[in-house]
Formats: sequence, C-alpha cells, structure tokens
Amino acid sequence: MKKTIATLVVACAIAGCSPEPQVQFADGSQTQLSHWDDRWLVINYWAEWCAPCRHEIPELNELHEERVGNGLVVLGVNYDGLAQPKLGEVIDRMDIQFPVLVHDPQVQYGYERPQTLPMTVIINPAREVHDVLMGPQTATSIKAALM
Repeated sequence: MKKTIATLVVACAIAGCSPEPQVQFADGSQTQLSHWDDRWLVINYWAEWCAPCRHEIPELNELHEERVGNGLVVLGVNYDGLAQPKLGEVIDRMDIQFPVLVHDPQVQYGYERPQTLPMTVIINPAREVHDVLMGPQTATSIKAALM
C-alpha cells in the first residue's frame, strides 16, 4: 500500500497535478486562484492607524460594489499582519466591504512589500504586476490605471 501511494505521489508530481493553492480570507472563507482567471486584481494595503487609508476605504468599497460583471477583484491586505479576532474587529470598525486576504501575496506576484501606505498593486489577467499606485486612490484613479 505504501508503495502504491508513493508511486501515485511521484506520478502526480511528474505530471504537474499538484493541488492548486487556496487563497484565505479574513472572514474564514477561501477560494482557488483559478477563480480569478481572466480578471484584474486590485490589491490594497491598509492599516487602521493610516489616515489616508481610512479615507480611501469608501472608494475601494465603491469599486468593489461596481466590480460585478466587470472583470475586477478588489482585495485588501492589512499592513500590520493582524490575525483574527483583531483583524475582523478592525475590518468592521473601518467598514471594509471588500475581501481581506489573510496572507500577503507580494512574494507570489514579485513586488516589494510597501514602504508607505496606502499602496495599491494592480495585477493584470496574465498575473503580472501592471502598476503600483502610491498614496490614496479613488475609484476613478484606479480605473484609469487599468488602461
């Protein structure tokens, strides 16, 4: 039996059938990366202590609400790396209505960790960094950066 399992593991590795990575959200849900195939990702870094971040959140909420059917996904990353339950409390206080990632995706997409906040990274449908926007953004400025 052990030999059969080992053979299957090796065969799977050679064939490239490793399980697809899961993306985990602060609300406890998760999805596969392929769920976002052919979509633009807008990844926003924020912190509760960052006044410009707090002013930007309503713009990101608006963009998130408009996103249905337009090929855009708005995601948040807490700069301080908070964990639950503190992360959920801060999300509620800041009225963040878009999904917040549990893990920072910056290594996966190959960009530097933010040195200033807020910072918004735009990932194109080919999963490449399209743009990095420093400072507070509006829904309009983010849409313009997609061009």
